[in-house]
Amino acid sequence: MSDPRERGQRQAGRPPARSRVDPARLAAFDVLKTVRVDGAYTNLVLPAVLRHHQLSGRDAAFVTELASGTIRRRGTYDAILAACADRPLSKIEAKVLDALRLGTHQLLSMRVPSHAAISTTVDLVRAKVSSGAGGFTNAVLRRVSEQELAEWIGRVAPDPRVAPVRFASIAYSHPQWVVEELRNAVGWNDLYDLLAADNEPPKVTLVARPGRATREELPGTPTLLSPYGVVMDGGGDPGAVPAVAEGRAGVQDEGSQLVAMALAAAPVVGRDERWLDLCAGPGGKAALLAALAARRGAGLVASERQPHRARLVQRNLAGADGVTGVVAADGTRPPFAPGSFDRVLVDAPCTGLGALRRRPEARWRRKPDDLLQLVLLQRQLLQSALDLVRPGGVVVYATCSPVLAETEGVVSSVLQARQDTTLEDASRLLPGVTNCAGPLAGTVQLWPHRHGTDAMFIAALRRA
Repeated sequence: MSDPRERGQRQAGRPPARSRVDPARLAAFDVLKTVRVDGAYTNLVLPAVLRHHQLSGRDAAFVTELASGTIRRRGTYDAILAACADRPLSKIEAKVLDALRLGTHQLLSMRVPSHAAISTTVDLVRAKVSSGAGGFTNAVLRRVSEQELAEWIGRVAPDPRVAPVRFASIAYSHPQWVVEELRNAVGWNDLYDLLAADNEPPKVTLVARPGRATREELPGTPTLLSPYGVVMDGGGDPGAVPAVAEGRAGVQDEGSQLVAMALAAAPVVGRDERWLDLCAGPGGKAALLAALAARRGAGLVASERQPHRARLVQRNLAGADGVTGVVAADGTRPPFAPGSFDRVLVDAPCTGLGALRRRPEARWRRKPDDLLQLVLLQRQLLQSALDLVRPGGVVVYATCSPVLAETEGVVSSVLQARQDTTLEDASRLLPGVTNCAGPLAGTVQLWPHRHGTDAMFIAALRRA
């Protein structure tokens, strides 16, 4: 017998009561909706949603994996749902589709019993949409539960021998154009390992800013490549670490730490007093660079085009030595005198396809047409940086993307356009990093499946 309150609400066209909705599932649902509707970033939305629902510990970890994992594997799950639903996905209400994806992730990729995954998802849909939608959700998820993930992939993905890119797109949940770009960058032999690594939840890596904190103050295991990094064991809230809360340490992928280290390690002839981070927002690399500069008596200027991101940089650099100033300025038209810096970092805006572990929504937001506009901007920024560095000084160009147009293409085109610039061997700046040859001789390309970092590209250029 159904609940009479539910019958009345259904007759009135209203969703039923929400008392049965599991708070953790509701939180994950809210994350997906905010990412979809507001264009938000998953890793930035999660903390606010967890606070709103007053979730912590295991519940917070469950929500994080449920929301982030669902977004990462959306391509695979949509192919499976299309085979289970009685209508095209485009005809399913967006909120219902969000819930179906959450349920599918629990069924196929999390250790959640089938009855719990289905019933809690149905309760969620009944509360947020309608009882009728709840019935539809129940039917679809019961079909999803009939097979394991590998069996579903074998059913919905094409034969990899016949359509290898399409197979990789469905099996590893990346848009086809992204698969093609990554294949061009890493090759077929490593492609599946790279795509699989993109779908793994990233570990939280901290950085101890030299002169302000030590690795011994941070909880976890020291990183292998950076002498400043620590991987937090078992996750946890980085904000609860005193050194992080005080700004003496921060959350930073090991690959980003290596970018700052490469700039600091490059030899320069003569003066070494003025350093510039030309695209500094939100300030993580700038904070490490400032600490490294301070140890040598040098000063860092941090420049960021967007005022709100410049404020984030200022916050990240608060209390740090080695900071000359924070400037809100367009890096393509900087307010600095030519040849006035000894070292310049260009951590250029890019597609972000090397950071898909931490930014799961990026693979679905980026489009092939974005590349041209970004490449033009990247060339302008690198040209600008080379104008700002003095003869004998060094520029490090970095992207969190391995896409060849953004790495090899940008560096090659700028080198061809300038007679006063040479490409240095960046691999010598990071002697502890192996198996990292980039697409141009002397450049460095990091990979999540090889190095456990974001896929950072690093090139070092010197003014003659």
